[in-house]
Amino acid sequence: MMTNASLLILPGDGIGPEVMTEVRKVIDWYGPKRGLTFDVSEDLVGGAAYDTHGTPLHDDTMAKAQEVDAVLLGAVGGPKYDVLDFSVKPERGLLRLRKEMDLFANLRPAQCFDALADFSSLKKDVVAGLDIMIVRELTSGIYFGEPRGIIEEGNERVGINTQRYTESEIDRVARSAFDLARKRGNKVCSMEKANVMESGILWREVVQRVHDEDYPDVELSHMYADAGAMQLCRWPKQFDVIVTDNLFGDLLSDAAAMLTGSLGMLPSASLGAPMSNGRPKALYEPVHGSAPDIAGQGKANPIACILSFAMALRYSFDQGEEATRLEAAVETVLADGARTADLMGPDGGTPMSTAKMGDAIVAALDASL
Repeated sequence: MMTNASLLILPGDGIGPEVMTEVRKVIDWYGPKRGLTFDVSEDLVGGAAYDTHGTPLHDDTMAKAQEVDAVLLGAVGGPKYDVLDFSVKPERGLLRLRKEMDLFANLRPAQCFDALADFSSLKKDVVAGLDIMIVRELTSGIYFGEPRGIIEEGNERVGINTQRYTESEIDRVARSAFDLARKRGNKVCSMEKANVMESGILWREVVQRVHDEDYPDVELSHMYADAGAMQLCRWPKQFDVIVTDNLFGDLLSDAAAMLTGSLGMLPSASLGAPMSNGRPKALYEPVHGSAPDIAGQGKANPIACILSFAMALRYSFDQGEEATRLEAAVETVLADGARTADLMGPDGGTPMSTAKMGDAIVAALDASL
């Protein structure tokens, strides 16, 4: 029996609280049914934190995030916060969590469940059975490099962002990708723009060196990121693990997300260095945004957030079999025809509410025993 694993829940904004309610049902199921108990605490992030504290992430919340075994986040943002200064926008809370927890490896799976293969924008035979993992470097690159800002130059303004990577930053995310590949299809494709960017040249050199020295058993290929985007649309099943930098990872993972049919299906994990107990610093969150246009209406798809908890079971709590059980429950529910509004096909029908989808997944977990 695993006891006293700590989990900080940050529901956030928009549909975040709704989908997190369904995750709580799953977490609560694991205690009496599988003997997996968690010390769960809850706090504010994003716009919800700004409304209460005047900041998108209170220092006390940041301190809690540093102490727990894992953080599970719903979503942040919304149009009501568009007028705020950039420094206090809801998204700054999420970026602070990633930066101060040093969550350098962002894992974005793109898996196409058989029941949803027709929902992809690509042909069914191209995406059926798709199961790839994008490992995005998350704490450096152009989103954090200096100098940055908007300056006056002559009679006009100039926007500046700096792409910057150290060898050690590339080294550690490359190792994360190779370690993952060994547990999957044993293939890594590294994507950059070494043809036009010096940071891309360094990226390719370091990834190749890490491979040659410590992971020669893993098949490694290199691809320019723009060609990678084309290949994701052409034949995505050629890939197993893709490792790339912060900017290209942001773009490529969103492109891969749509191969599966809906952003409401996709989880993510952001992992850092191991803590004293051996567990990595970790933040889990669905890929989708806060969707304020449907917030409070029971239309949100909770599956991405539930699958994010499945990733927590696998990567933070060493419960791979239970993660597989939860993923299989989701697949069972979808195969039985359960659909939230975002998964309704052209033939129409009556969509299932957020709560009903959560209930159906818990029922499928019961049936798995």
